Amino acid sequence: MIKKIAMQQSAIDSNCRVEDFICGKNVVAISKENKSARKYLNLPHICNLISYGDNIVASVSEKYKDVVEYYINKYPIEHCFETPNMHVLNDAFQKEGSRVCFMAEYFLPDISVLTPLPCDHELKILYPEDFKGLYTETWSNALCEKRKELDILGVGAYRDGTLIGLAACSADCETMWQIGVDVLPEHRRKGIASALTSRLAIEILESGKVPFYCCAWSNLRSARNAIKSGFRPAWVEMTVKPASTVNEMNM
Repeated sequence: MIKKIAMQQSAIDSNCRVEDFICGKNVVAISKENKSARKYLNLPHICNLISYGDNIVASVSEKYKDVVEYYINKYPIEHCFETPNMHVLNDAFQKEGSRVCFMAEYFLPDISVLTPLPCDHELKILYPEDFKGLYTETWSNALCEKRKELDILGVGAYRDGTLIGLAACSADCETMWQIGVDVLPEHRRKGIASALTSRLAIEILESGKVPFYCCAWSNLRSARNAIKSGFRPAWVEMTVKPASTVNEMNM
């Protein structure tokens, strides 16, 4: 059920059918705006590739339908999301003033292993009114100042009354809330992140929503935390953005 809910949201985000993610062949859909899409998405997409493992669904501007369809059908699924094949897609879009920008792995909870993990510190459930004053660089993975109205629930770890770790979630869409987590550097590698993440995931499920977790493939610390906390890899995405956006992020 959890995976189906995630696919339903991906279908909304990609302007396709849920069945497209499990049909066994690659699909190209024309991207459109949708008020029910994840709030942080900037639709319509230039190009966004999604795979749950069996095929690729590409959500694209109609202008690029042919070039993307050719690309995803030329190379194996997993190779479309990495170099060297990725350069083929990037080179095609760079001629049009765009570049491959985001490459991310998404995780969903495995109910058979999800459990509240122990923590040596006091844990507290936090709500939006508790986040005031926390919109700083220190907690920028857990909270997002640009979309603070979406930050809806959190779990904090305290040592002697001082916040040392925070997991919080944003209500990115109607059915799914995304988890982010930060722990102060001097308190890392002590199981705090996984304790916070697992507790928050359970709180989200008890609220009737599906928790999800995202990180870059190279962020091994974050991926390890997801797995330790009871999450498992579910889908991957690769997104093309205007070159100006990529350049701005690099500065």
